[in-house]
Amino acid sequence: MRLLADWGAEVIRVEPPGESDAQDVTGHWNSPDSQNLHRNKKGITLNLKDPRGYEVLKTLVATADVLVENFKTDVKHRLKIDYESLKPINPRLIVASISGFGQTGPYATRPGFDQIIQGMSGLMSLTGVPDGEPMRAGIAVSDTSAGMFLGQGILLALIERERTGQGQWVHTSLLEAMLSKLDFQAARYTMAGEVPGREGNHHPTAAPMGVFKASDGHVNLAATTGRMWRDFCHALGLEHLLDDSRFSSNGQRVANRQLLINEIEKRRCSSHRNLSSKSSMRLVVPVDRSTQWVRRLTTHRLRRSECVCPPTIQCLARWIWFDRPSIYPITQRRIAAPVRCLVEVNTQAMSSNRLGCLPKILNCSKVKASFDGMYCVLERPFL
Repeated sequence: MRLLADWGAEVIRVEPPGESDAQDVTGHWNSPDSQNLHRNKKGITLNLKDPRGYEVLKTLVATADVLVENFKTDVKHRLKIDYESLKPINPRLIVASISGFGQTGPYATRPGFDQIIQGMSGLMSLTGVPDGEPMRAGIAVSDTSAGMFLGQGILLALIERERTGQGQWVHTSLLEAMLSKLDFQAARYTMAGEVPGREGNHHPTAAPMGVFKASDGHVNLAATTGRMWRDFCHALGLEHLLDDSRFSSNGQRVANRQLLINEIEKRRCSSHRNLSSKSSMRLVVPVDRSTQWVRRLTTHRLRRSECVCPPTIQCLARWIWFDRPSIYPITQRRIAAPVRCLVEVNTQAMSSNRLGCLPKILNCSKVKASFDGMYCVLERPFL
């Protein structure tokens, strides 16, 4: 719910009391991961297994627009935080749920983890080099995707509530999110029976689109349309490829991808000779540095969007700033939500706080807390 918090929603994070910070996968409450995930959120600790803690939750639910939960199906019903249990308290309430494997089915009661979902969904079978092992994506793609899909569902439910005056239950899962993300590869399988494989750093259905060797590293580029392909060949002095029937169309270039890669990377330089060979064959090396590739492509009628340079990231990135000397000695910046509105909202960012009670939320001047072993229950939710 970080996106909704960034956009101005009042988000209250409810966690169990005790050593909650240690249990959080993001680590300590003031760690970079925790501050990044829980920014702009308020916090409260509740023992929902205690009737008094549940009464506090009901007080919050009575005036809330949305309750978001990620419990397993059996746990949410046992704690009575499912939609049917909360609807009588607030008929306008929208309950939004994220699970690992959905709300029904044989795996509904199992916990889900991004690592497992990446493999089960098939994503890892599509990631990596063709003759290599399955590879996970470098980020928690199922976690973040499911969160964004649920955020969209919440917004749809809020719009629907304006029409009907009633809340509803919205839910998604990590596995459903990843199945949706399979997109074109999934469509080719379900419609044409094509089993997609791993293509490494190259696009499965377009060429040239991928990573190519330079003398000082690699260059990531794409030139797939007819015009882009012509400009690409002229820019790199590869005009002879335009007359080669093996590369006359995108389909032909994909079918002969490795040959095309070899031609693009085969840059001969007269100043480099293979001194160990008796022949006068020139040493085949990727001559140009990566900056030379970029300069050639950006100056040869190619639009800037077709060759993205690091300065573009500096222009596009939206930063939110935090100034909290009690935690960090210097002002922090973090990446903001990647959506822009004509009228910007919530330009003031709030760091994540240590978990605790929020008297103002409960409309009382003081909330007393009592400790019972590892649990903390809040007494007297209002005066």
